[in-house]
Amino acid sequence: MTFKHLFSRALEAAPSRLHFAAHSHHLWPDASYAGQIAAWEEAAMLADHKWDKIFGEVIPEAQRHIARELSLPDPATIAFSPNTHDFLVRIVSAMPMDRPRVLASDCEFHSFRRQSLRWAEAGRIALTTVPLERLVEEAETGAYDLIFASQVQFNSGRVLPGIERLAALARPEGPWVVIDGYHGFMATPTDLSAVADRVFYLAGGYKYAMAGEGVCFLHAPAGYGPRPEVTGWYAAFDDLAARQGGVGYAPDGRRFLGSTFDPSGLYRFNAVQRMLKAEGLDTAAISAHCEKLKARFLAVDPLPQLAMLSEPQARFIALQGPAAPALYESLTARNVVTDLRGDVLRIGFGLYQNEADVDALLAMLRT
Repeated sequence: MTFKHLFSRALEAAPSRLHFAAHSHHLWPDASYAGQIAAWEEAAMLADHKWDKIFGEVIPEAQRHIARELSLPDPATIAFSPNTHDFLVRIVSAMPMDRPRVLASDCEFHSFRRQSLRWAEAGRIALTTVPLERLVEEAETGAYDLIFASQVQFNSGRVLPGIERLAALARPEGPWVVIDGYHGFMATPTDLSAVADRVFYLAGGYKYAMAGEGVCFLHAPAGYGPRPEVTGWYAAFDDLAARQGGVGYAPDGRRFLGSTFDPSGLYRFNAVQRMLKAEGLDTAAISAHCEKLKARFLAVDPLPQLAMLSEPQARFIALQGPAAPALYESLTARNVVTDLRGDVLRIGFGLYQNEADVDALLAMLRT
């Protein structure tokens, strides 16, 4: 089965390209183009009043899509930002202690890794990192105020075990649990209904949600961080016309909002979500399509010189070995898009690929 017709613009833009990096920069479906145009047209028509439409219709629709995807009981716990780094900064600023003790895995994405290392260097936090398989056990020692971990690790595809055990530790006064879902959201079916009242969850549209940059979100459980110190004026958007005095906050997820942002990503996200619903495609169906492609690729063991790192739940395979950089460069020179993290070659699968694409990649690797 093929879904290429849903991505005709992106595929026709580079017809000779073999794109196997859906985990890195997912190609945009045609629906996202329609969403981008709608953002421009409504801004032109509504001008200053566009924010009434965005906060009154566009954001609530996006919240509903995400709440349905994650089985969240209340869409109002969701806030949006151009990137997840914004949310990381606001979460730490909202913590009730001066120098929080932070526990994380030793393979978190660069936005967290860089910021947490700098905070630790400056004495803003006390940072401990451990291998993913030790994270839950270490968290249960009770020695930490903030526990941060990826649902699926970006470099290896390893999946976080024990989210429920981490959630059981969480308290409004600390510790807090933050799950980075960027490689899990819409890559694997995720049900947060049992832990939604105790864990933060952040992700975005750049990967498997197929909506591009600038549309990241945070689910913030009620009672956790009611007054982030790092805050923007949209965190009290409803009160802008009221008499000013003190620093007020929205009572729901909007308390983690920042300031003026480009809303076009939200339009793209909503348009893609509507397209998926019209096509009868949910995360399970998309994952099944990608798993067939991945199985076809792995059936012939095309790269025996590289060791497999990723787990079956990941939408990409991670292959490690000293030959990975040269192989990546060789593929790039032949207009085959993968990506490289150190000595790990990542090959990702997406809805816009079919069996013929996999066969073409295999033929390329044989040379």
